[in-house]
Amino acid sequence: MHSFHYCDGRLFCEDVDVTVAAERFGTPLYLYSASTILDHYQRLDDALSSLDHSICYAVKANTNRAILRLLRDAGAGFDIVSGGELFRVINAGADPAKCTFAGVGKSHQEIEYALEQGVYSFNIESEAELDYINEIASAKNQRAPIALRVNPDVEAQTHQYISTGKSENKFGIALEWAAKVYERASKMPAISIRGVQMHIGSQITEAAPFVAAIEKIAPLVSELKIKYAIEFFSIGGGLGIAYESSIASGSGDWWTSQRSHPLTIQQYVDAILPPLTRLGLRILLEPGRLLVGNAGILLTRVRYIKETAQKKFVIIDAGMNDLIRPALYGSYHEIVPVEKITEPSPQSSPSGRGGREAAGESKTNKIDVVGPVCESGDFFAQDREMPELRAGDLLAVMSAGAYGFVMASNYNSRPLPAEALVRGDKVALIRKRQTLAELTRDEVDASF
Repeated sequence: MHSFHYCDGRLFCEDVDVTVAAERFGTPLYLYSASTILDHYQRLDDALSSLDHSICYAVKANTNRAILRLLRDAGAGFDIVSGGELFRVINAGADPAKCTFAGVGKSHQEIEYALEQGVYSFNIESEAELDYINEIASAKNQRAPIALRVNPDVEAQTHQYISTGKSENKFGIALEWAAKVYERASKMPAISIRGVQMHIGSQITEAAPFVAAIEKIAPLVSELKIKYAIEFFSIGGGLGIAYESSIASGSGDWWTSQRSHPLTIQQYVDAILPPLTRLGLRILLEPGRLLVGNAGILLTRVRYIKETAQKKFVIIDAGMNDLIRPALYGSYHEIVPVEKITEPSPQSSPSGRGGREAAGESKTNKIDVVGPVCESGDFFAQDREMPELRAGDLLAVMSAGAYGFVMASNYNSRPLPAEALVRGDKVALIRKRQTLAELTRDEVDASF
């Protein structure tokens, strides 16, 4: 599932010792594996080979230009949710005609920009948006290609913040109203009906919700195919990844989780293929986390060890401003030492870090891994069983390739971290670390 592994007691990304990257570029540092991203894309593409399909990467998961170029070269299209993401895709050399434009609050400027660039389709989230796009396209003497985002009212069994397919969510148009809205759209002079779209949520680890949603919408899709000759049915993204056991190092090792894993790409495709095949349409998929989530880690160093009467804290140099998922969602990220930590066996003599590379069993204890941000919510793990850590140790926060850097901020006036990409035995910087001077670069003194 990814290209992070231990070799001689040290963590590698593909063929690069991650310590080398940390020493070269500093910490906190996002480090990504190109081979993992491309492997996930290719496996999904291959599994769907019997269908006419297009994989449109959900740019919001990770927007770095180097990653967009990787996926562009692999043949991906792109799912965008803002004018800024469209700009990034174009800047990466991708074709806007392979972009679908989603989002509930598209602005006049964004809609104009997308029309000028020739996006493949606007995903319409409301009747008000449909009217607005028709008005803007009419003024430009253009026809806007659209697909309604249809809400199937299916429970995705995921976190409430990333569930999007229920009737109480802000996304999409209710299934029972969709046919009438399509009829309205067909009479609009500046609208061209191109397809149907759905997306029920993110980090979904079972096939059943996907199948249920497809089967609920399929009759509508078949009807629209006859009435309006639609070209595609987009089933969105949302397939989850394993946030636990991202490094499987053999039973008995402290980092091996016993928790369940989500379904594989092949299991997902096997489940959705029958109802999709029957439709006889081009199928669009919009994965984000699936492609990049397990392809990235956040490297961070231990600054201090703090013990109180109730707790032991490991204070690291990364904070909630660098990776907000644990604070925002209570999300789990596996955290591993870059150098395996073991106690020396009776026969071995201590060396280096007191026998850290010697044979033996790892001593563990419960700790909180926390950052330097001035908030009690600034944590990466609580009451986590971890080996004995010391100041200066390098840690890897796993599965940080999606919704990591893209959600980072300058809270507490902390500069944004650097990003680097590994390909084989090479590592390259793909985003410079923000400087202190850049924190105030865009601020302007008031002139009254």
